[in-house]
Amino acid sequence: MSTYLIITKVQKDAIFVFTCEINAHFSSSSSPSYFFFPLMADDKSTTLCQPLSLTNVQNLLDSVDCFLFDCDGVIWKGDTLIDGVPQTLEMLRSKGKKLVFVTNNSSKSRKQYAHKFQSLGIPVTEEEMFSSSFAATMYLKVNEFPPEKKVYVIGGEGIIEELKLAGFIGLGGPEDGKKTVQLKANTLFEHDKSVGAVVVGIDPYINYYKLQYGTLCIRENPGCIFIATNRDATGNMTDLQEWPGAGCMVRCCNLRVNGERAYCSRKTFHLFNGLFAETIQYSYN
Repeated sequence: MSTYLIITKVQKDAIFVFTCEINAHFSSSSSPSYFFFPLMADDKSTTLCQPLSLTNVQNLLDSVDCFLFDCDGVIWKGDTLIDGVPQTLEMLRSKGKKLVFVTNNSSKSRKQYAHKFQSLGIPVTEEEMFSSSFAATMYLKVNEFPPEKKVYVIGGEGIIEELKLAGFIGLGGPEDGKKTVQLKANTLFEHDKSVGAVVVGIDPYINYYKLQYGTLCIRENPGCIFIATNRDATGNMTDLQEWPGAGCMVRCCNLRVNGERAYCSRKTFHLFNGLFAETIQYSYN
């Protein structure tokens, strides 16, 4: 297996860029090759993929107005840029292409991701970022989640910050990272009955306290919504190896969900519906 750059067309005037592994026999050369899927291709099939040549690369550039890039494993691994990324983005901008950076990683807000890009020497604005932390918050906003209800977060500061920007009250997150439980006889674990949604994302400080709090809200608070930022089993948290992804945290809570569920990853309707909806336009207003 070799790693290739795959470009999947997901919108009439936009394509989605990500990396994946496919069998090397699709290339007649031992050197890395690049492919793109036509619009109707199944994302699990490589039978319709076409090798990029100098001719169809130019056709692709001419026919597409907006490029959507994944971040982890495409732009960077951990805090290390992947070779060729700055030059590629600069070339696309010089041709007047719109760039949007889409990530399942909910650990940061759009503002924090824009800052990370800038710290790596790549000028990216907050408006060009679309993270699953933002998508999860937009799901609540678009579905008119009651502002008096609270949101419990099993995840990072990115979700908490996006909730605050949207006018919601977020509980948990990093603040509950050091909390513990006492499993003693006649112990009743208290939770906030006004929590109306539980959002679960990547959380390096997940613990038993958070799992109990989140599942109690889901099971005991009437109408409580369960929102997962993504279900990825692994993630490129550092440049040297993969780490457990948000899917590991989601799975722990998902087993106890009876009510409404929403998944806001880059592969789902909720994220792209928010990304392309004219009424949203990257704003909570």
